[in-house]
Amino acid sequence: MTSSATNQIPVLVSGALGKMGSEVVKTIQQSTKFQLEAAIDTSPSHEDLDVGDVLGIGNLGVTVTSDLEGSLCAVSQKYRDSSVPNAPVLIDFTQPSVVYENTRSAIAYGIHPVIGTTGLTQDQIIDLSDFARKASIGGAIIPNFSVGIVLLQQAAAAASSFYENIELIESHHNQKKDAPSGTCLKTAELIEETGKKFNTSNVKEEELIEGCRGGLRQSGINIHSIRLPGIVARQEVIFGGVGETYVLSHNTVDRAAYMPGVKLVASKVRELTTLVYGLERLL
Repeated sequence: MTSSATNQIPVLVSGALGKMGSEVVKTIQQSTKFQLEAAIDTSPSHEDLDVGDVLGIGNLGVTVTSDLEGSLCAVSQKYRDSSVPNAPVLIDFTQPSVVYENTRSAIAYGIHPVIGTTGLTQDQIIDLSDFARKASIGGAIIPNFSVGIVLLQQAAAAASSFYENIELIESHHNQKKDAPSGTCLKTAELIEETGKKFNTSNVKEEELIEGCRGGLRQSGINIHSIRLPGIVARQEVIFGGVGETYVLSHNTVDRAAYMPGVKLVASKVRELTTLVYGLERLL
């Protein structure tokens, strides 16, 4: 039975064999609300194999393909011609080098993009937002699908009004290519909405090892990135005041923590007519 007939939300997963993508495939398969339509991945050794067999969850009747464009076209055509309107969703967990084109292609085919891949530049986000608005295709760029991170970010934004000194530390596994993480950048952006300058130094700092004070944003906020095996994702926001520090932290120990957020966004994105940035926009 097709998802047109059952009214399940049709989903394509790009980066289907990656750490996050494989978790998404398993989550979609276990849910009665979604129907897996395509599994896109660039792993040559798994081309044309059933994605369920590759992931060890049983045959799903969906083969792995590296052809994103062809998958978008086929799924778009399938549901455009259906007697029951049912807009498909692309969930993308790929690489910074391809995510812009992936998102633009999805919008062009009338498929709602849900982007978990980080690394998009501000100019690219603006361009994609304009493209989505003109096409009236809603999409979502979500640096982090954890509800706990959204709560941390909101607490950090509120606390920033009371502190002049703030540093951010983000830690991820050593397979993550971009630094700092999109989640950490989003946290900094929310803090910076106060319009304040932070970390005005009382001394002239000198780095004995270049970069040891982290990356410096125009607002004065320092961001430090750690990449080590054994870590999934962790973020700390450290506020310093007279005689005290205030520390907010969030630690992800399993990627399953992101799946409720993924399902929420995939369910709501079809109600949008433009591109939104951040999970908090859909909670």
